[in-house]
Amino acid sequence: MDAAVERGLEYLAGKQISRDTAAAMGRPELTGSFEEPASVGNTGITSLAVMAFLAKGHLPGRGRYGEVINRGIDYVLAQQLENGLLVSRNVRGRTTGLMYEHSISTLLLGEVSGMVDPVRQQKVDEVLSRALLVLLQAQKVPKSEANTGGWRYTPGTTDSDLSLTGWSIMALRAAKLNGAAIPDEHIEMAVSYILNCHTREGGFSYMPGGSPGTTSMTGIAVLCLELCGEHGNEDLLAAGDFILRRPPTMTDPNGNPVRFRYYAWYYCGQAMFQLGGKYWNEFAPIMYDRLLADQNPDGSWKYPDQTLAYNTTYPSSLAILTLTVSARQLPIYQREE
Repeated sequence: MDAAVERGLEYLAGKQISRDTAAAMGRPELTGSFEEPASVGNTGITSLAVMAFLAKGHLPGRGRYGEVINRGIDYVLAQQLENGLLVSRNVRGRTTGLMYEHSISTLLLGEVSGMVDPVRQQKVDEVLSRALLVLLQAQKVPKSEANTGGWRYTPGTTDSDLSLTGWSIMALRAAKLNGAAIPDEHIEMAVSYILNCHTREGGFSYMPGGSPGTTSMTGIAVLCLELCGEHGNEDLLAAGDFILRRPPTMTDPNGNPVRFRYYAWYYCGQAMFQLGGKYWNEFAPIMYDRLLADQNPDGSWKYPDQTLAYNTTYPSSLAILTLTVSARQLPIYQREE
């Protein structure tokens, strides 16, 4: 597995846009970002790639990938908008889901705070504090009872979904673990929202009262509840059983590749590691077998459907983050024993 991860990191390093490449593109500001042609300069994509290196134990400014990590961090730091959003300053690097990019980038900065040199640390402190305020204010937007406590695609939306809420919670928890003053009420509100997505089958759905629970949404819920200290919540073990009964798959019943399967493996892998015991012991071999068999000769993981918007850095970063969960290198994924 280590060899597969190292090949994946070599692939990712080759996808970072160098100063010369950025200059040749006529966009020098892209230096340090990671290639994803459908959304050039996307901060969320770059943040996931940087976290993949950190997850294997590589550190900013040190060793083989130290400067790759530093350049990625510098790119994200340089993108913050005047309103605090951590999204590409060029609209071509944004998607309609701005809060995805913002939350993932905020998570990265919460993770690297304390790892970087003093000059970068000062910048991280400034940018991170403003980014966290965006998350806290977006969570407080007046919503219906079912949607209160969650997040959605843009800061001012009045509904919520579990997928986006997962990234936002991780960003807040990472910052809180690193000493940021995140009021407990915000974590409590988020937990309440997640529980609103619980279904009778033991899983969790994309939105409260929505369709039956799905494997990926259940993985998100378990991970976030564990990170928020809900270790004794009786819904967690039932959710773990739900995932064991229907683990993520690479193909559907008709043999067609499952879209966004790496997203499901990522969240379920993190969730089952948090649950530990039989859940991790039974799930991990399946996860490793599926992901390792799906790696390409060039070290990447890609969706067979080339029409998907994110098919370069994004799937490879998620696969590496999944395979390295048990290494416990990223603070946010530490497990209480």
